Amino acid sequence: MIRRLLSLVPPGTVAVGAGLALLGLASYVHLAVAGHSLTGADYNSLSVLWSIVFTLGIGLFMPVEQEVARLVAARHSQGLSPGPVLARGAALAAGLLATVVALIIVFRGTLADRLFGGDGTMVAVLIGALAGLAVAHTTRGVLSGLQHFPWYGTQLGIDGGLRIALVAALGLNGVTNPVWYGAVLVIAPVAGAILTAPPVLRAIGGGAPVAWAALLRGLGLLTASSLLAQVVVNIGVINVKVLDPDDVETAGALLSALVLVRIPLFVFASLQASLLPGLATTAATGDLTGFHNLLRRALGIVTALGLTGAVTAVLLGPWLVQTLFDAPGLGHVDFAWLAVATLAYLWAMVLGQALLALDRHRAQALAWAIGVAALVVATLAPVSTALRVELGYAIGSVVVAAVMAVLLRTRTARSAPTHTPPVEAVTPGVTGVS
Repeated sequence: MIRRLLSLVPPGTVAVGAGLALLGLASYVHLAVAGHSLTGADYNSLSVLWSIVFTLGIGLFMPVEQEVARLVAARHSQGLSPGPVLARGAALAAGLLATVVALIIVFRGTLADRLFGGDGTMVAVLIGALAGLAVAHTTRGVLSGLQHFPWYGTQLGIDGGLRIALVAALGLNGVTNPVWYGAVLVIAPVAGAILTAPPVLRAIGGGAPVAWAALLRGLGLLTASSLLAQVVVNIGVINVKVLDPDDVETAGALLSALVLVRIPLFVFASLQASLLPGLATTAATGDLTGFHNLLRRALGIVTALGLTGAVTAVLLGPWLVQTLFDAPGLGHVDFAWLAVATLAYLWAMVLGQALLALDRHRAQALAWAIGVAALVVATLAPVSTALRVELGYAIGSVVVAAVMAVLLRTRTARSAPTHTPPVEAVTPGVTGVS
């Protein structure tokens, strides 16, 4: 029976899923140990650092990973060396990183004062963590493109395993400085990339340079969508610190709650790899019935995931946050808003895949932009800080999903494309807490 089930999933799903599960577990362990070891203000600083790292890191470098994987896979199928793709991908990631780092350095004083309680060392940790994600995502693109899924899953597993080991050591030794808990986000991804480097190093060199156009085609829209998606899911924690700098509890409590509420996103991440190819295939062949059936099944699955997670979060969320993370302050109503937001975000992820399958990158980016605008408006509501950011996440996610649904209905009501859309797009990183 198990063998039969495994035959139904795409190759590499098990290896990547196992690594992803360990990485997800590491997030909970990391924040749980930090929550019990740090003061409220220091846990707040770590929470803001965490949110910025994964908003920018996933938003910028996940599209690079996906484009590198696409081009490497295409060259590999033709017997060509992946080296030129790796060179271009590494250069692109380095350029993006350098741009962000330059901006961080220019505003380091403001960032330290407004977000990290004046601790400039946390700004340095932020730079290091972004560099770690740049390296990790670029190398994962090569591993994915070459279908080295055991290596890919191993890198995720090493990253997650090291986070667990390092934060456990910090907790057992009574470390109470948030800088060290932040430094784990630098060490773990870099170590994972180094220890899974052999197949990547074998890809170095060989062949003429790849044209920049091949790598950059559509990347701007994909990056915009990825960044905006991360803003919707992560900006709430940062907004707490910006809206009320004197609040030393809410940001940490909100991140802890989000980690629990977004468990369905981790589950969806292990399933989404097969969704875009399936939708793209039915769209390319003009099979609207098959397209809609697959889309409805995917929406049904994420709805079931979201509702299951919502019921659990609303009933047990306040107790779990207090017990696991030592982060009080949020009640059942708070968890209800966060659960609604997460369900809508899951819908948006599925509908975004459908837009990409129809080669509608611009429509997906537009939907995320409108959602972020709605989030900003909702965050200005004259209510408590916690409710403002919860409403922002919920309304922003609902608006994104609604806009995508309208755009899909308008397009598919006419016809599916008769050409084969390029399956090159990235589903924006769905957790933000990896």
